[in-house]
Amino acid sequence: MTSRRVSLPLSAALCAIAACIGFFSSAGKAHAAPAESAGFPDKLTLTPVVKGLKQPTAIVSARDGSKRLFVLEQAGRIRIIRNGVLDPAPFLDITALVKSGGERGLLGLAFPPDFASRKTFYVDYTNRTGIGNTVIASFKVGEHPDRADPASRKELLTIVQPYANHNGGQLAFGPDGMLYIGMGDGGSGGDPHGNGQRLDTLLGKILRIDVTSDASSYRLPKNPFGNEIWAYGLRNPWRFSFDRGTGDLYIADVGQDEVEEIDFQPAGSGAGANYGWNIMEGDRCFKKPDCKKSGLTLPAAAYRHDKGDCSVTGGYVYRGKAEALRGTYLYGDFCSGRIRGLRRVGGKWQTKLLIDTPYAISTFGEDDDGELYLADYGSGTIYRISLP
Repeated sequence: MTSRRVSLPLSAALCAIAACIGFFSSAGKAHAAPAESAGFPDKLTLTPVVKGLKQPTAIVSARDGSKRLFVLEQAGRIRIIRNGVLDPAPFLDITALVKSGGERGLLGLAFPPDFASRKTFYVDYTNRTGIGNTVIASFKVGEHPDRADPASRKELLTIVQPYANHNGGQLAFGPDGMLYIGMGDGGSGGDPHGNGQRLDTLLGKILRIDVTSDASSYRLPKNPFGNEIWAYGLRNPWRFSFDRGTGDLYIADVGQDEVEEIDFQPAGSGAGANYGWNIMEGDRCFKKPDCKKSGLTLPAAAYRHDKGDCSVTGGYVYRGKAEALRGTYLYGDFCSGRIRGLRRVGGKWQTKLLIDTPYAISTFGEDDDGELYLADYGSGTIYRISLP
């Protein structure tokens, strides 16, 4: 990324605003593909759910039957939305621990499959050390189910950041029960340290760790390189998600100056994948006009910056009640506000512009029932996505 973006809020991920071894555990099984529509819907409807949030960076469901949505505020708070009402008190407030500003802050939240019984969840934030290093930490819910215990914090992993941007931040549990972590390349522009292609650093990667046995530490599953790295060659993955219907993985990787990309891995594959950065930016060679693409996993979809787009925000495959939308992966662009749909038809990927919005789309979210939401970073409004 060039210097013109470095100082802007969430700039590398949000570009402008004032198993090598198998994917599943031994007990896991691939899902049969659920029924879905044959094509794209004509258009979408966005309905405001709540307003008044401050710089929302993630929308997450615990999928514990409570119907709650948990919204991250960049400064270090987690808020709860229940039945369309925003709880005035935070679920968790760690603003004293978080260095926020630009692309730093509270960036990721994930609830394990056994959250309802274990009451433990995981966050990704930049701390106050130096320019702000990435911390993956666990917390436990307190006596009240809508209040976490700040004193229960256990730091699992700290990753030194050489620059203030490209922090990644996404957390998600995969179908194998492992915790996946999205890490940017460490920042500056053009990946000056070559972190995307290096296997001796955790920057520019998707990491995979096993937190099933202990909330205060983690174990290494059978990853392809004998460490935390599951896949590499990423610039700044700003949101990845697993299709709840199939287990397929979608990764939105923010581009440098010209191309945004969506990467895809079918369920049961992807360990050791190299997504190409900084050999490639999206579907084009980055440093020179002719580069070696052999061994690289090329994007399922890519788009250029020539029409006001500049920073992809990854979403989810819709699995809610609207049949015409079911099976479509929705993703947006922070600068243009456009929302596109992606799906594979006859073995070929197709994408379509579904709606042009005025919003700075910082994140998408999925509720217990597979319905989708998005956040407008500027106004702090959460919208529900549906069909007319």
